[in-house]
Amino acid sequence: MSLLVTGGAGFIGSNFVLDWIATTGEAVVNLDALTYAGNLRNLASLQGDARHVFVQGDICDRALIDRLLAEHRPRAIVHFAAESHVDRSIHGPGAFVRTNVEGTFALLEAARAHWSGLGGAEKDAFRFHHVSTDEVYGSLAPEAPAFTETHAYEPNSPYSASKAASDHLVRAWHHTYGLPVVTTNCSNNYGPYHFPEKLIPLMIVNALAGKPLPVYGDGRQIRDWLYVTDHCSAIRAVLERGRLGETYNIGGWNEQANIDIVRLVCALLDELQPDPAGPYQRLITYVTDRPGHDRRYAIDARKIERELGWRPAETFETGIRKTVEWYLAHTDWVREVQSGSYRDWVAQNYAARTPGSA
Repeated sequence: MSLLVTGGAGFIGSNFVLDWIATTGEAVVNLDALTYAGNLRNLASLQGDARHVFVQGDICDRALIDRLLAEHRPRAIVHFAAESHVDRSIHGPGAFVRTNVEGTFALLEAARAHWSGLGGAEKDAFRFHHVSTDEVYGSLAPEAPAFTETHAYEPNSPYSASKAASDHLVRAWHHTYGLPVVTTNCSNNYGPYHFPEKLIPLMIVNALAGKPLPVYGDGRQIRDWLYVTDHCSAIRAVLERGRLGETYNIGGWNEQANIDIVRLVCALLDELQPDPAGPYQRLITYVTDRPGHDRRYAIDARKIERELGWRPAETFETGIRKTVEWYLAHTDWVREVQSGSYRDWVAQNYAARTPGSA
């Protein structure tokens, strides 16, 4: 028995692969293109482990997917592979349409052909688990109820629009062809192995380097934050017990404003690794907001709790402390991921933004 995991060298995918093998002992065939955010170093602990088969490849490569399905006959596909950074989608939307839409289409067609050829219990047990985002629902007003699974899709960035399109494809392949799918829409993840372009790792890495901590606009954008291992446990629950064709929202019940997160990261660093130059908050720099920046996301995760008995184990306070401690203990990992392409990206994204005040 095995899973085919796409994007399993990225942040959430690598955490899932590590968690899955540690928790279940079941083998994983890990397909990842190893673009800038894919990092085999995340999976170093599995080197030489026969339960982890890594394949470098593109989810748009239908022939490759067909071969992997025929060779390994996985009982499920867990589809993480995606371009996922909003700012990158603004600068270059084409890659997001290709990976998130065309890639999902290729996987669905390969999965449909494979599933159609199965028989009996093997066919009944097969699942296609599509991992998506809360950003497909758009932006919430400050007092609006949190997103439920029936909330209308209102994506506002090239990234969220491409993920919304992939969600619709997955739904259509279930209703038209009967493909046994489940979809999860998660809130913002954080934790170990997070590529340092996203808010929390960027703040940690920049603070330790004495660099400015760039905060968009007034910093009052609100997100629900989900510790990545909680996300992994939720995916296991949905894959094992979720109803076919259903969507489950996965959230951490942790709404936080960006500026409050930055200040909390600074306070933890002040405690755990003080800077002789002074408190890290001195590095906070307000910069021009990004275009179309959604003001608030919030996930209502009552459905997955009600149907599958899942709730996050971590509070934001426990999860963010674990995250800061992990980055302090893994400075070698940070140095390795700060490649030339990463530095070029940071320069491209932030160099043109003008400092301001909130």
